[in-house]
Amino acid sequence: MHDVVIVGGGPAGLSGALFTEKNGLDTVVFDTDETWMHKAHLFNYLGIDSMDGSEFVAQSREQVEEFGVTLRDEAVTAVEETAEGFAVTTEAESEAGEAGDQTVEGRFLVLATGADRSLADSLGCAFTDEDTVDVTVSMETSVDDAYATGAMVRAEEWQAVISAGDGAAAALNILSKEKGEHFHDFDVPADAE
Repeated sequence: MHDVVIVGGGPAGLSGALFTEKNGLDTVVFDTDETWMHKAHLFNYLGIDSMDGSEFVAQSREQVEEFGVTLRDEAVTAVEETAEGFAVTTEAESEAGEAGDQTVEGRFLVLATGADRSLADSLGCAFTDEDTVDVTVSMETSVDDAYATGAMVRAEEWQAVISAGDGAAAALNILSKEKGEHFHDFDVPADAE
């Protein structure tokens, strides 16, 4: 069982994965690399003057893998609560090469599927009057330990840096729950040595 299962590998999903894995939580990201970022170009993204969206995604994926995040190129077909957390079902080949549904479990779930809210709906998450997933300031849904990020929680205010911030907020809340106190991910120069 993983500590954190993230569905979606755009800015929100990868940002959340980076924070959780680098702070000791085993994290897996399911993503088919169909993020809107492949249609984008970043200008004025904090720290980046100009970068193609596909290049940004490639660098982000490389960065999270360097920290130990498992990236799985599989579409998620269902999510459900279990006694210990969540089960994520994908259509994938087994290790023996047989096609069929595969299930992966995690204690925490982060949905980062852009404007596609179907998994949150099937999980039973509450929605707002604007038909977006209703979340707290730390991106937690009405389902305990399930988080929703990015475009699924905003009617029209979609932007890569906002999504990355949503992923970080979810991750910091998960880490705070794990540590039993408010957790701050703040590196210092000595950490880079």
